[in-house]
Formats: sequence, structure tokens, C-alpha cells
Amino acid sequence: MAFTTAPVTTVTGSGESSYRFALTSLTTLFFIWGFITCLNDILIPHLKAVFDLSYTQAMLVQFCFFGAYFVVSLPAGALVNKIGYQKGIVTGLLTAALGCACFYPAAGMHSYPIFLGALFILASGITVLQVSANPYVTLLGPVETAESRLTMTQGFNSLGTTVAPYLGALFILNEAAESVGAAKSAESVQFPYLLLMAMLLVLAAVFAYLKLPKMGAIEKSSETREQEAPAKAWHYPHLLLGAISIFLYVGAEVSIGSFVVSFLGEESVLGLEEKHAAMYLSYYWGGAMVGRFIGAVIMQRIPGGILLGFNSVASVCLLVIAISASGQVAMWSILAVGLFNSIMFPTIFSLALKSLGKATSQGSGILCLAIVGGAIVPVIQGVFADVSGVQISFAVPVLCYLFIAYFGFVGSKPKTVKKLSAAGH
Repeated sequence: MAFTTAPVTTVTGSGESSYRFALTSLTTLFFIWGFITCLNDILIPHLKAVFDLSYTQAMLVQFCFFGAYFVVSLPAGALVNKIGYQKGIVTGLLTAALGCACFYPAAGMHSYPIFLGALFILASGITVLQVSANPYVTLLGPVETAESRLTMTQGFNSLGTTVAPYLGALFILNEAAESVGAAKSAESVQFPYLLLMAMLLVLAAVFAYLKLPKMGAIEKSSETREQEAPAKAWHYPHLLLGAISIFLYVGAEVSIGSFVVSFLGEESVLGLEEKHAAMYLSYYWGGAMVGRFIGAVIMQRIPGGILLGFNSVASVCLLVIAISASGQVAMWSILAVGLFNSIMFPTIFSLALKSLGKATSQGSGILCLAIVGGAIVPVIQGVFADVSGVQISFAVPVLCYLFIAYFGFVGSKPKTVKKLSAAGH
């Protein structure tokens, strides 16, 4: 078993207090990448109007952003193994800052492809942050509380996603509505992303000088880990099922968030204007924030797998209501899914990494690779929305949550790895 006790000895700092300081520092990263990711939900309706796109074309925003996870995750895992978690965090912040800077020429040239390229670079930096920070948090304490710890830090990620829709509507959609001409409207994204670039550069400087626990050294110093078989991560069935669940969860969460503004603009729902509908996104992401802080406490008493299964079933029920109802009932049903999304990502991530031993770093890379679901599922829902309408298209995330329920109740239980052949694989 991996990480059966708190990480030991060679730590920069004084044991538990050093861990608390590291966790506090990491919460800023979870906040900033949540903020950046959620801004995509504002960019989608904005760029759809500016460039006169179909739903499928508009979802290329998410395709390029989350497609970066697929392309960059494994190289990022190898990079973090080589340079360590802390330098990986700094590298991710600098790369994300470069992506934000690219929004300025994209808007100035009024080019949708350059916008997509900027999003890819930005997401590449966020990917390196994910590969570095998520497993780092699971290592900062006993394995028994790993899900609770990661859920707590993810709560600050949700704080970023809660604030982003309001500020995005204020600085992007409001300014765009007052602009004359498509080029002027496109330029409304320049200031917000330049501001984000400055924040990322400041964080990179801070993390370059912080003294954090040397988790790589801790892993190498554990005699029990040295005795483990050199199993590959993909030999663990619960990790593979967890990767599929991450794919479907991120896809469903992103897809719902991407369509909320359009959904609330439907005449059969509320017929809201974009800048007003965008404000309601804060309820969707705010529900996730509240749920994560509550979940961090509940999971001290209830097994993560059980809670994950329950929340998935609740999400299915809410989506069915949103598809079949109208008006306020449909609106609050779709927004309430955020509350039940709350504990899903950190719980799936932690459950999938259990008992991986020396394969933990590789397993983290595979799970981050699966975040590409955020690129694929929204495009699939976009196709359904173009063909059958926005409301019916929410049948796509329903299917995603059904599989996640299976993983929570059944598939998340670790199984013994098959012995590797003498030939070695």
C-alpha cells in the first residue's frame, strides 16, 4: 500500500506546520486556475457572437483548452518527475502567463484561430500546474484524509469559478455590448487577460522563492516504496476506471457550464440576454464551492466512493428535470447540478490514485490526460444542440454521470495488480 502514513522525515520546515504552510500556498493556485477555466464560459457566447459561429464551432474554445491536457499531461508528468513539484508549478505559471499575453494580438488581429492558439498555450500551463499540485496535495498528510484535503483545496478552485462569471460578464460582455463593430467587441478581452498575465507572473515569482516540502525526496527515502514491484499505473483497474470517470466528469461539468448562458437564453426557459444570463453562472460554480467545503467535512465520516455515487445519481435527476421542465424550475435544476459536482473531481482523483505506490506520479499523469473529456464532451453536446436544440442536448451529460455513479459505488475499489511476467513489460 502506498502512503499508508504521513510522509516522513526529509522535509524543509517543521513537519506538520510545514505541510499547513504548503497547503495554504497551494490554495492560491487552485483559485487562479479555477478563475481562468471558468472564463471560457463567458468567452464562448462572446466569441460565438463576434465571429458568428455555430454551437459546434464555439465549443472549439473548450476543445483547444482541454485538448491541451491530452497533449501536455504525460510530458508534464515526465517534466515534474525530473525537476520536482515546486519548479513544475513555476513552469506552469510562466506558460499560462504567456498564453494570456497572446490574447492581446488575437483580439487586435480579430482572429478566431489565434484565440484558440492562445487558449491552448494557456491551458498547457494549467496542465503543468494540475500535474504538479494535485498529487502534491494528496502527499501532504495521511492517506486516510487525502480526499478531504484535496476537496478542501478544490474549494478554493471553486471560489475562482464563482467569481469569474460575474467579473467576466462585467468586463467582457458589458464592454462588448457597448462596443461598435465586431473588432471593437473582440478587443474587450484584452484588459482582463493582461491583468491575469500580471497575476500569474507575480505568483511565479512567489513560488520560485517559497520553501516548500521536498516531496520527491520524501518518496525516494521510504524503504517500503523501494520494495514495491515496479508496476505500471495502467495495470490497476480502478485507475483506468477512474481515468474514464475523470474524462466524463470534466466533460459533463465543462459542457454544462458552457451551455448555461445559451440555455437561460432559450425562450422555453427564461429568454435572458447574455450579460444577465452570465451572472447566473456564479450560482452553478458557487454551488460547487459550497459543496466542496461541506464535502471536505462529510468525507471525514462517509466513504468517498459512496458520496460520489450519491452525488452522481442526484445530478442525473436534476438534468432530467432541466430537460423536461421550463422557466424557473429548469433554471434552478441545471444550476443545482453544480452543488453535486462539488466533490467529484477530487474524490475521483484520490480514489483512482489509491494503492498505486511508485506508480502514483504516472497515474496522476494519466488522470490529467483524461481531462481531455472537457474538450470532447462539449463538442458532442454542441453537435446535439445544433441538431436537436440546447435543452435536449443535456442528455449527453446524463450519460456521463451514470458511469461516474458506477465508479463510485463499484469500480473505485482497489484491486490487486496482476504479477508481471518475468520477461517484463
